[in-house]
Amino acid sequence: MNIHLDEDMASTVLAGLLEKAGHTVTEPIAAGLAGRSDAVQLAYAIREQRVCLTANHEDFEELHLLIQDAHGRHHGILVVRRENDPTRDLSYKGIVTAIRKLEAANVPIANEYIILNHWR
Repeated sequence: MNIHLDEDMASTVLAGLLEKAGHTVTEPIAAGLAGRSDAVQLAYAIREQRVCLTANHEDFEELHLLIQDAHGRHHGILVVRRENDPTRDLSYKGIVTAIRKLEAANVPIANEYIILNHWR
């Protein structure tokens, strides 16, 4: 899977784990998007045919709904919910595992807003 990490998920550790699992990963700094808005991050992911991985669930849900209402398309938005509860929050390894399970289940990702915590 081609993944773009939103700034709130940008981490060399997470990127490395995802790449080790066979994904290609871009981060905002390398893409020249440091400090740019969520809309700019998602637009980049769309242009580069990448799934966007974020923890900013509210803003990206709104962007997803806007794209749907405009009959647009994106390659998928994967969301990690952080609630400061270790029984529900995902570690970096948990994120990689959740993505693996999602792919193994052949769940469509394009044009979808998917909360990864449900796939732990």
